[in-house]
Amino acid sequence: MTKARRIIIIGCGAGGGTTAQFARKTDRTASITVFEKGKYPQYSKCGLPYAIAGTIPEFLNLIEFSEDWFKKEHIDVHLETTVEEINIQQRTVLAKKGTARIEKEFDSLIFATGAKPWVPPIQNIQKNGQLLQGVHVLRTIDDGKKILAQIKKGKKATIIGAGLIGLEMADTLHKKGMKVTVVEALPAILANTLDDDMSEPVLQILEEKISVYTNHLAIRTEEHQGVITSLVIKDTPTGEEKKIETDLLIIATGTKPETSLAKTIGCTIGKTGGIQVNEKSETSVKNVYAVGDCTEYIDFVTNEPLGIGLGSVVVRQGIAAGINAAGSLYSLPSGVLLSRTSEFFDIEIAAVGPVKQGMKTLPLVTGKYKGSSRPDYFPGGEPIIIKVGVHEETGHILSAQAVGSNAAQRINTFACAILSKTPIEEFRKLETAYAPPIAPTLDAVTLACDVVALKLARKRR
Repeated sequence: MTKARRIIIIGCGAGGGTTAQFARKTDRTASITVFEKGKYPQYSKCGLPYAIAGTIPEFLNLIEFSEDWFKKEHIDVHLETTVEEINIQQRTVLAKKGTARIEKEFDSLIFATGAKPWVPPIQNIQKNGQLLQGVHVLRTIDDGKKILAQIKKGKKATIIGAGLIGLEMADTLHKKGMKVTVVEALPAILANTLDDDMSEPVLQILEEKISVYTNHLAIRTEEHQGVITSLVIKDTPTGEEKKIETDLLIIATGTKPETSLAKTIGCTIGKTGGIQVNEKSETSVKNVYAVGDCTEYIDFVTNEPLGIGLGSVVVRQGIAAGINAAGSLYSLPSGVLLSRTSEFFDIEIAAVGPVKQGMKTLPLVTGKYKGSSRPDYFPGGEPIIIKVGVHEETGHILSAQAVGSNAAQRINTFACAILSKTPIEEFRKLETAYAPPIAPTLDAVTLACDVVALKLARKRR
């Protein structure tokens, strides 16, 4: 009789949970064990700002697959359990829960260890090894609960970092009645999501509602009896310092991959600090896989390594790891498209492909179109701005960005074009759906392509 396959997964976030599910779908007899150091099984970290806002009524609503669900699928989940040691020669994992020690053998091992919030070197941000009272990161449900407990209408909140999470939290705190300030070290907001000329109209809308300081470094905090009272920031070009009084400080400056266990068994760590994986989510160690924020993969456009941080990519890696670890075969595309979107202060943004700054070595031609979501004669149209980047030599679409109405779905269309390497001359002729209450005869998607195609033609003359 064939012995049942033994699969161990470290981490039960979106990556680990998805891996377990697809391993079970692939092999109904496998022994599947998941070790999770936190209190909760698989839940949506992306939903945390909305649970704090109250749009999602309870934090527990974020749990996508409960302990009972995993039990029904005969997946053994150990919560509040820390993996302490992996013996790759004997293929064993040693974990600890409280005073109990658990040792398990495996045939396939998957790292889904995620990432840790990165706290910049701000003077006096900690006291006795802990963040000052009133200073928070946002990574877990417990982080979200702590932030919610400190929100008070009329009080002052400061956010360090003007990326997607920082601006989503700025929106949340503004809606809760707090006076919000955002501090960004770079010259523009959303630097990893939009080009500067696309983020500028977003910034103009934000500045009508909150205070935003770009090109400013957070250098130190001031406190009273361990409680934060202010943040001192410095204008990078001028060196001028400014004190911002604050009752609540949220650090949204990104994360660092958690790779400490993977390093102990010899997994190759890449340029970005994440575990290198291939299209099957395999690491450099045989029968060992990795998924999610602890990994790096290849950018589809630039062919350069890229840290993984998008939930959509994490889940797809989990599908690959689960199926492959369970003995079947599944491959991801040869790179990540970086399709991304968000909405804050009633502004929808979306993008696919690298920002212009990340394509310095490529011959890039860009074009931009500003239009409306409906025909000009039909009332209720909303503005939309679309920017498209094309390879000057091949004519292939490399990137697209959108700000405004239905931005995400328009960007999804561009994602198809990039993945299939559709030339701009073909894509500009795309027949889009038309009806006066919904969309114009020629959508902003194709009109933006017309702009860049004409620029490309002039360059080739």
